[in-house]
Amino acid sequence: MIKNIINYLYKISLTSMSQNYYNNNAQSFIENTINADMKKQYDFFEKYLSSKGKLLDVGFGSGRDSLYFSKKYEVVSIDNCQSFIDEGKKILNNKILLMDVKDISYKDEFDGIWACATLLHIPFYELPDVLNRCFNALKDNGVMYMSFKYGDYEGMRNGRYFTDLNEDRLNKLISKSSFKILDIMITEDVRPNRDEKWLNIVLKK
Repeated sequence: MIKNIINYLYKISLTSMSQNYYNNNAQSFIENTINADMKKQYDFFEKYLSSKGKLLDVGFGSGRDSLYFSKKYEVVSIDNCQSFIDEGKKILNNKILLMDVKDISYKDEFDGIWACATLLHIPFYELPDVLNRCFNALKDNGVMYMSFKYGDYEGMRNGRYFTDLNEDRLNKLISKSSFKILDIMITEDVRPNRDEKWLNIVLKK
């Protein structure tokens, strides 16, 4: 009983740390990401996506990607950071919800899910449940994009919890889900002066 309570409090603390970070640093985060060139990642995702349909943007942050996708698709944008919700309402015309991906309960609703640099704040052991929720949210043959910093590190970094993925860790994760891996791409960070690599993945229901 005590162990369960400790584990629960630990999970809450990890979530709160990331939320607090983004609530306190929302404006600088938006300024650093809103103009990042994501064409390579968009093309990587959209080649597996139907030309029209409904998308879920998980952890929309600056609103950059929702702005792009809403030109072509019906978009629902979710984030667990109130500051991003407030700022998003100023620039986005699509549906915006204050919601954590760990709490979604959609069923067969979306043609695609975009989770760019979002799930990386969730501990590895919680990711299978999150992927299961995303799997259920997709229509048959729906596709999901997600990206993680490339590597095998897991822990605190600059005030936030990070789960990095490489190919081995990705395969272990997907083996616990019903998803199939469609494609993998390793890219450089699109932000200037950032010497990091990213693992980009497209999954299919």
